Amino acid sequence: MAGNQVRDAQSCREGDHGKFEVKTSDGWARIGIFHTSTHMLGTPTLLPVVNPNIQTISPMEMWEIGFEALITNSYIIWKTEKLKERALSEGVHKLLEFPGVVMTDSGVFQQYVYGDVEIGEVEVVDFQRDIGVDIATMMDVFGRPDMTFDELNDAVMETASRGPDALKAAGETLLNGPIQGGPNIELRTKSANLMSEMDFAVHPIGGIVPLMENQRYTDLIKIIVASKSKLTPERPVHLFGCGHPILFPISVALGVDLFDSAAYALFAKDGRLLSPTGTVKLADINEWPFTSPALWGHSPEEVRKMDKEERTEILARHNLQVTYSELARCREAIRNGTIWNLVEERSHSNAELRAATLWLYSNMPSDLILNSNPCRQGGVNFYSDIENNPRINHSKSWISWNSPPIDHLGNVIDPSNRVLVIIYGVRGPWRDTIGDFVGNIVRDWPNIAPIIYTPIGLIPFQLEDLNPFAHLIAPKNEFSCSLDEIMAHAEELENSNCIFWDASKEENSYEVFEEEAKNQMGGLGEKMPDGHGSIKDVKTHFQLFGICDKINIFTGLGSDVCHSIANKITFVMSRTKRVNNILLDGVHIFSQRLTDGGLSFTNEGAKWVHETMGEENCMPIVVVDSDAEPFIRAGRNVMHGFVVSCKGYPKNGMPCLITNDRGELVGHGIAQCGEREMRTFRKGIAVKVRGGINLEGD
Repeated sequence: MAGNQVRDAQSCREGDHGKFEVKTSDGWARIGIFHTSTHMLGTPTLLPVVNPNIQTISPMEMWEIGFEALITNSYIIWKTEKLKERALSEGVHKLLEFPGVVMTDSGVFQQYVYGDVEIGEVEVVDFQRDIGVDIATMMDVFGRPDMTFDELNDAVMETASRGPDALKAAGETLLNGPIQGGPNIELRTKSANLMSEMDFAVHPIGGIVPLMENQRYTDLIKIIVASKSKLTPERPVHLFGCGHPILFPISVALGVDLFDSAAYALFAKDGRLLSPTGTVKLADINEWPFTSPALWGHSPEEVRKMDKEERTEILARHNLQVTYSELARCREAIRNGTIWNLVEERSHSNAELRAATLWLYSNMPSDLILNSNPCRQGGVNFYSDIENNPRINHSKSWISWNSPPIDHLGNVIDPSNRVLVIIYGVRGPWRDTIGDFVGNIVRDWPNIAPIIYTPIGLIPFQLEDLNPFAHLIAPKNEFSCSLDEIMAHAEELENSNCIFWDASKEENSYEVFEEEAKNQMGGLGEKMPDGHGSIKDVKTHFQLFGICDKINIFTGLGSDVCHSIANKITFVMSRTKRVNNILLDGVHIFSQRLTDGGLSFTNEGAKWVHETMGEENCMPIVVVDSDAEPFIRAGRNVMHGFVVSCKGYPKNGMPCLITNDRGELVGHGIAQCGEREMRTFRKGIAVKVRGGINLEGD
């Protein structure tokens, strides 16, 4: 698979040919395996373009660098008699001496550049099948940016009309079904819908080279979003002709799985080096601003003095190595949840790319946001547009909480007397930095609800350990923005009784808090006399109601239901005095994850949620067929192909219940994708099961 530099090609298992399996995902970004008869291809990856007549870098060396697939042009092979004879007699893999996946293009791009091609639309597919390619390409109609709407619409419709015959000609050979429509978003969505209805293996987004050549990156991103939104999700998406590393992070984040390009060789011939942040001319540099194994031991001056063939070869090798490295960086960013940090970082390398990124921030697809896990292990690096990060965006809409309805003494609090204290100026962990301060003020004025300001939003003190709010990696000054900005955040709380407290100032001790309250809103009312509770009582009070809020967040049962069980909940504490296990009437129903503040279900907790929830307030449910039921009850994962339906919109990385078609609880686990993927994928894990529910008496 990609990233492991596999030396021996391994064909897929019987029955898996053409299936796409997602191993890890974050929003739309995904690491997958595309199963072909030749090889199990790891994605996202690039397919270097190989001209069978001119090989600057040999296909075998590409394999050794780590590239598991390449693309070559079937029209060039067909038109060159010597190559044609060898390909038909020996096969395209032997012709290119490449053990991995071979994809072929149909000649449409040559038609765009040079004019008409001499091969028929069915004949070109027949030829690709006969030479043994892994993935062939039908002859679509290239949609140019300068075409009229009617001309582009004709290209979309003609491409779709050719699909059935091309698929019939391909037979068992996997076939690309390109998406056309030029820069017109309406036609891109139309094309994606039409092509998704047919049994293609891969969907390339075509006609984008003219946009990239003119750095029309905003148009490119609009096209990717429009196409990806309508394409059936269980097939890889290929960005035809895209091979510059600067575009990889944003494209991968939007769900592009495959890239191809001859840029590595074309740029090398022109004396240019690819980098993750742009293109560098060899003639303009005295030292390497970045390096690669190909450049080790050589100075720019030494490379400039080489003859053209040697210079082109070393620069092409460098360009391939840099390309491979940036894709590896993208894959790793998907694994550790930082793909959008990488998008933001790369966006500042180019003005047009920055404009495209800002457009995307303002037009982020809702499905992408909802499938970005809001609560996961690991910190979030702060940057200026962090609120547009899908994970952050999702977390702000996902978090739900209420101020405790009673105080730490058990007295009901009149909502009209509730006072919100917005505390700002300090970073977490807030239980350490302001825990005693909060305990003191709430002990003396039980009507206070403490709220913490963070650069990504406000959270109640009882949820101070919940990611991503608790693990935001930001400079201290970001927690101390202007009072006007903090007051604007407070307007979201719909409570006019607010006090704003700067906890960063040493002189702002507890002793001056009461005076500040008088200055801001005329005071807090009568202070409780000594002996009415302790700081420990207050902390326990907030632990309890924080857990009630978390149960609501992770189950969707509703605040009233979750807070109604507060007097029945007890805890098992960790050695660090934090809530570990959560018991309801003495039964262990949840465990609190100390790494991200989230909740993990036990089997008894899943049963309680299943029994308690109604039609309106319910957490996501995945319904499985009867064949899978006994395996899931035994704790095996839910595999794609065994999902009958979904209720309540499962989300990637979030808990869900698993039932049979009679509504009986079978198990519980963590969804590995959204609803669309649940319904369409044919291979891979749909739900990682955390517990199977056996039948009574088993």
